[in-house]
Amino acid sequence: MRGTQRGVSLIELIVAITVVAIAATTILGAITAVASRSAVAMQQQQAIAIAQAYLDEILQRWVVDPNGAPPNTGRGSWDLVDQYNGLVDAGARDQFGNAITGLAGYTVSVTVAQSSGLAGAPSAATRRVDVSVSYSSTGSVTLSGYRTNY
Repeated sequence: MRGTQRGVSLIELIVAITVVAIAATTILGAITAVASRSAVAMQQQQAIAIAQAYLDEILQRWVVDPNGAPPNTGRGSWDLVDQYNGLVDAGARDQFGNAITGLAGYTVSVTVAQSSGLAGAPSAATRRVDVSVSYSSTGSVTLSGYRTNY
């Protein structure tokens, strides 16, 4: 008596390959979506860090200079908040204007405006500073801060 041998038919094999291919495609699609979102999140966090660094630098400056007329020999010598108004850096730079390696894809722009938003401080001595950092065609962050001499 011969034992029966059983194999896999061609149709069963094709169905199994199709199911595995669909599962693999779905899993790889999910991994791709997660990876692209994490890259955008990293760019956004880097843009926030750049904006914070610029904002910290600017908010350390005076609104009204106690020493008289400030020199204007570049960003490293600026001592007034107003001197940063209109600053645009294509690629993040340090306070001396040197490009920071790896941050060429970010564009920084600064707006300084007189503000009356702080109670008890005269508007002539109060500034609102907005630092915007663009990091892609659709991504940007803006940080704001206030500075007064009071």
